[in-house]
Amino acid sequence: MTSPRSAPAPRTTAPERGGGSVMALLVIASCQLMVVLDITIVNIALPHIQTSLGFSTTDLSWVVSAYTLTFGGLLLLGGRTGDILGRRRVFVCGVLLFVVGSMAAGLAQSAGELLAARAFQGAGAAVASPTALALISTTFTEGPERNRAFGVFASVSAAGGALGLMAGGVIVEWLDWRWVFFVNVPIGLLIVLAAPRWIAESTRRPGTFDIAGALTATAGMVLLVYGFIRAAQDGWGDAFTIASFALAIVILALCSRVERRSRQPVIPLHLFADRNRRGTYAMMLSLAAAMFGMFFFLSLFVQNVLEFSPLKAGFAFLPVSAIIVTGARTTARLLPRFGPKPFMVTGAVLATAGLIWLTRVDVHSTYAGSLLGPMLVFGLGMGLQFVSITVTALSGVPAWESGAASGLLNTHQQVGGSLGLSLLTTVFGAAAGEEAARQAPLFLTGATADEKLRYAQSGRLPAPYADAVLTSGATTAFAVAAVFTAVAALIALFVIRIRTADIERLNGRGSGTQRG
Repeated sequence: MTSPRSAPAPRTTAPERGGGSVMALLVIASCQLMVVLDITIVNIALPHIQTSLGFSTTDLSWVVSAYTLTFGGLLLLGGRTGDILGRRRVFVCGVLLFVVGSMAAGLAQSAGELLAARAFQGAGAAVASPTALALISTTFTEGPERNRAFGVFASVSAAGGALGLMAGGVIVEWLDWRWVFFVNVPIGLLIVLAAPRWIAESTRRPGTFDIAGALTATAGMVLLVYGFIRAAQDGWGDAFTIASFALAIVILALCSRVERRSRQPVIPLHLFADRNRRGTYAMMLSLAAAMFGMFFFLSLFVQNVLEFSPLKAGFAFLPVSAIIVTGARTTARLLPRFGPKPFMVTGAVLATAGLIWLTRVDVHSTYAGSLLGPMLVFGLGMGLQFVSITVTALSGVPAWESGAASGLLNTHQQVGGSLGLSLLTTVFGAAAGEEAARQAPLFLTGATADEKLRYAQSGRLPAPYADAVLTSGATTAFAVAAVFTAVAALIALFVIRIRTADIERLNGRGSGTQRG
């Protein structure tokens, strides 16, 4: 399907795809692993960052959100930049920006410096990540070859979150929290050196940059997330909370107006005309919201309540990575036979079941008896979905729009993660506050004078009262996250429609043109 406002198709004699090498896929997947892993690698380090730089518990979520918001907000502009200037060139520039941001984050001496560096990292990731996904679309032939490449890419994207927690545990335990950022520097430089050797440059396409659309989209999402986080701290009636939501609505409405009038919008609205693509975008938004929140609160639970060391906490998530990769590889192999819908529905149902199971944890829970089972169920569900969602979202997109389409998919993942985490943080704060009100009298009844003084000064309950507060907040957040994945299951069941032509395309027999 085309749009009167979309850029004209370039005049080429042959499609810009096919013949991708194993090394090209390795370079592309390594970049995606680096940028996705960085979303969660800091989670294990959060308690140490909080102590070192003086974050409050609710403000601590900004260490994650500062990265994911700029990542998600600028992804569309990053994808369009690759289409216009050449994907390999933009890919390398994005990785270099990410390396610089990582170095600055590792050297940060204050909360403000760290958040600024995390935003810079997000900008680099926003340039590199959609270009990497677009490179798969144009490097590998549509059909089984591209299905396998997407399988690897989706496995890395889905498992990267759990791998980040494991890597963060190793680094914090053996080195220092600053090394969760420094480790990106040598990896990024190796990618920069390898890309020109193994990845061919794409054809540069005529076009313009929709700066106004990118800035309004990013500003609106930042204000929306800030509103949720402010509500967790100061309540829904706070003037700044209300003003943040109101301004976010105004700016996002302005963004919609800008995009409708733009000749080459950073958000190509005609891509939403395809029913399946709309459904996969909505699914990605919901699933990312649940996944980011699950990893964030579980990492706090295992360290603060179960008292795992950073290393032990990191390895606690290793089985999740393994089951996600297993599910993704199985899905990639079976997609041409069964189509994506069965995997989307089954995966969303499994993810929902895992989160509901997690709501049963309490202060007496153990890792093996209470956490491992639901984590594996959740991980398998995610592994089944990410490949099928990626393939469906990019199926039939013409080569000259693959950067914009992949950027749009990644945007829904990162924005969904940011919004989900901020909303779940608000839910966590409300539930934890109610539990703290119940635990405080119990603590004060038997507390010594020194303990009462410390509580009056810090406002924080000591263990085991604090464990009950954190557990209550986390289980409530898991329950709301289960609603997100249940919504994804309903979308997969009632919105996604797979036709014979879609199955033929998965087997390499389709025309490769965009579906309408």
